[in-house]
Amino acid sequence: MRKIVAAAAAVGVVAGTVLLTPTVGASQEPIVWGPCERPELVLRGAECGKLEVPLNHADPAGAKIKLAVSRIKATVPADQYQGVMLINPGGPGGAGLGLAVLGERVPNGAGKAYDWVGLDPRGVGASEPSLSCDSGYFTYNRPYYVPVSRDLEQTWLDRSKGYAKACEAAGGDLLGHLRTVDTVQDMDLLRAALGEEKLNFYGYSYGSYLGQVYSTLFPERVRRMVLDGVVDPRSVWYQLNLNQDVAFDRNIKIYFDWLAKHDDAYHLGTDGRAIEAGYYAELEKLRQTPAGGVIGPDELADVFLRAAYFVYGWTDLASAYSKYRGAGDIAGIKALWDGINSQKPGSDNSYAMYLGVQCTDAPWPTNWDRWRADNWRIYATAPFETWSNAWYNAPCVHWAGKPGKPIEVDGSKAPPVLLISETLDGATSFEGALEVRDRFPNSALIEGVGGTTHSSSLFGNLCVDNQVADYLATGELPRREPGRVSDSKCDPHPQPTPGVRAASDNAGDWTRTVFRPGHP
Repeated sequence: MRKIVAAAAAVGVVAGTVLLTPTVGASQEPIVWGPCERPELVLRGAECGKLEVPLNHADPAGAKIKLAVSRIKATVPADQYQGVMLINPGGPGGAGLGLAVLGERVPNGAGKAYDWVGLDPRGVGASEPSLSCDSGYFTYNRPYYVPVSRDLEQTWLDRSKGYAKACEAAGGDLLGHLRTVDTVQDMDLLRAALGEEKLNFYGYSYGSYLGQVYSTLFPERVRRMVLDGVVDPRSVWYQLNLNQDVAFDRNIKIYFDWLAKHDDAYHLGTDGRAIEAGYYAELEKLRQTPAGGVIGPDELADVFLRAAYFVYGWTDLASAYSKYRGAGDIAGIKALWDGINSQKPGSDNSYAMYLGVQCTDAPWPTNWDRWRADNWRIYATAPFETWSNAWYNAPCVHWAGKPGKPIEVDGSKAPPVLLISETLDGATSFEGALEVRDRFPNSALIEGVGGTTHSSSLFGNLCVDNQVADYLATGELPRREPGRVSDSKCDPHPQPTPGVRAASDNAGDWTRTVFRPGHP
């Protein structure tokens, strides 16, 4: 079997500094391609395979793991071929195998010149091993997120510690090799296995951070790169989550105001503040008596969080909430919650891998007193998401994998990179996109002015999507403007109109991937 020599490097850490050293004598087995199983891939004639990589890139001859890969090949003549385009949907923990279909969303046929490659990162989805710790962790009617008593706080601390210990038992040695830099090394081995000198990359949300780190470590191997929903590299990951709490509280107020604007459709009232007060009153009511015995305050908070991430699905949530408030009908709320949560075997994979990456990418406070003080301080003015987010991340206090030191992102040697963000993105701040723009002097930033949707490109906003297509076709970016500003301004994804279904409303599977799966 022919072997392709990998140009990747081993990563070592000495006194917190990442060192890249050539992997002498390393070789990379080519991917053996075969048929896919996912229907959307089968329909498009995609091919699938497994890429074998070292568990520990510092020991390339040691234990191996396998990464699930998909590919939809370019359909242009050879002289128009633009190379491989790898996609990551975010998370961390998002499965990317099905995203080889993304190329067909690029306007003007610009996607046809690339091989679009989906990847389930290490530990995720169809990759081997795939980490799952407790498939029943996200059950109905969990303890109330807000720790209004020490007993309730201790219940959540015990649950969080128990999940971390379950992952320690299930993950073993894998837990020590789940940092962003490990996946970046995998990306480079995939590039080599595909026989490419340079990599094109499309990263949403956390995927934007993968792109930043890849461009820092391997700038000479970057061809074109689109980073949408840009992570602020200064705040990984504890501070980023605290920042999200404030931003999501702002965004859910925007949603409540939209509900008030459309009282004729949903009959929830004409004042956003009153609707917001009614929402918190419902949380307290459900805390006392869960609807149907299953929908408690946590479940209602879970489904509302999506409205702070995206304008997609605003009308579905509004209809479900209206029916619940008006007639006590919980079917719609339950269906929405079931759509982002499951207790099927392995259903916690995305959550387990979210923790596996975030808990070890950078140190988290191990003293719970720090968490308690920070979260109560933010909750006082931004209650919507604060404590659910805290408990989502709390297993990091007890996580078995040893934390590392984040890469100092430096895009000074990277080629032109396209950045995309909406002004009021709650998950990854616009300020973070400006920071990355500063660090990547050859980049340009498209801003969806005033928008609240996270990772919104290739979902029908032609102002944004046509610029993506132009960049992928020619490598040309919008002209870079002086100062710490965006370089191209577009209208954001529009707030929906009741009774009118937008094309982006069909983004269900996609938003379940970018939206942290199972997030309380």
